[in-house]
Amino acid sequence: MSEQESYIQSLFAQRIGGEKFGKDTTVYKFEKIKRAKRAALAANPGKELFDLGVGEPDEMAFPGVVAKMQEETAKPENRGYADNGISEFKAAAAKYMERVYSVPGIDPETEVIHSIGSKPALAMMSSVYINPGDVALMTVPGYPVLATHAKWYGGEVHQLPLKEENNFLPDLDSIPEDIRKRAKLLYINYPNNPTGATAAVEFFKKVVRFARENRIVVVQDAAYAALSFDGKPLSFLSAPGAKEVGVEIHSLSKAYNMTGWRLAFVVGNPLVVAGFANVKDNYDSGQFIAIQKAGIYALEHPEITDAISAKYKRRLEKLTSVLNSIGFKATMPKGSFYLYVKAPKGIKGGQRFDSGEAFSQYLITEKLISTVPWDDVGHFVRFSATFSAPSVEEEGRILGEIGKRLSSVEFEF
Repeated sequence: MSEQESYIQSLFAQRIGGEKFGKDTTVYKFEKIKRAKRAALAANPGKELFDLGVGEPDEMAFPGVVAKMQEETAKPENRGYADNGISEFKAAAAKYMERVYSVPGIDPETEVIHSIGSKPALAMMSSVYINPGDVALMTVPGYPVLATHAKWYGGEVHQLPLKEENNFLPDLDSIPEDIRKRAKLLYINYPNNPTGATAAVEFFKKVVRFARENRIVVVQDAAYAALSFDGKPLSFLSAPGAKEVGVEIHSLSKAYNMTGWRLAFVVGNPLVVAGFANVKDNYDSGQFIAIQKAGIYALEHPEITDAISAKYKRRLEKLTSVLNSIGFKATMPKGSFYLYVKAPKGIKGGQRFDSGEAFSQYLITEKLISTVPWDDVGHFVRFSATFSAPSVEEEGRILGEIGKRLSSVEFEF
């Protein structure tokens, strides 16, 4: 190592590893999955691998959204910085909340702001609130971005395990009093990734009471909220008093097949929105205005989401049936595009699985079926309904083949 490399290595911030940055040889879960997929394909040339691990839509944005983007891209007035967003997008988001979620009275100027996807919004929330010694309450398993940034700012993370016996809802009553006193943020995510669990308004009411009593800001990650299979989609903000204690983050990625477009919005408490806007203004200069205008078109056409949701419901129902016919105890989710099932203990008279990861690796290696393991609270694997299939007939063929591959062995549960 040269002298220059040596001194640069010594300057990395402790939050990303300090002098050890880049030297960690640990192979993380998703990299293991990628490697296993490559190895399985190399060992089985010509055989089809079914990817039920990917967590993003398998189709493009709908033609109307694409056409609107193309139209707006050609307009010179859309070429500049968007800063904290155009007023038309905020107004569309407020109308969308009332039309789709029956949440009226959102002030588009003070209670809505766009974000370049929901991930940056979750990351920035910690910089709005967390000082050294503060606590962020995080559900696990789950999406760790807010927790990562809370730690980077010197905060602590208190994990709330999502247990099957509690319908994958966090037990707020179990949080110790000293943690409650130092907690500033509570992260929830329903419909949930990875469990597919949904929350009823009664749970959201409890969250509101908990937040008010303990002076905590609620951040509800609503990335999958519009993908509801059990009646009208539910917003956290529909619970009485919710806007007094927090915000909800809505993404166009899953609900509108706009994953790569990077467009979301934060809606709810005006002080939280203002704090986020202040931090955001120091991180970015806003999403391209043409994308925001395409987003307006999307928000004005929720029937797009209805079609997408119907597809995922159809696939998940078929997948649930396939897995249960083999011996799994899969429960059809009420939202999201995930099916979360307990990993088997092993194969009768053969290989044992001591974790969800071990079972997931077996599925990739031996059956060429890719899933995502979760071992945070019990041993589970997540199947996604976003596998590539251009037609209903192709869906049936793929799920039928998955059933054949899995039924060729007898699992022990």
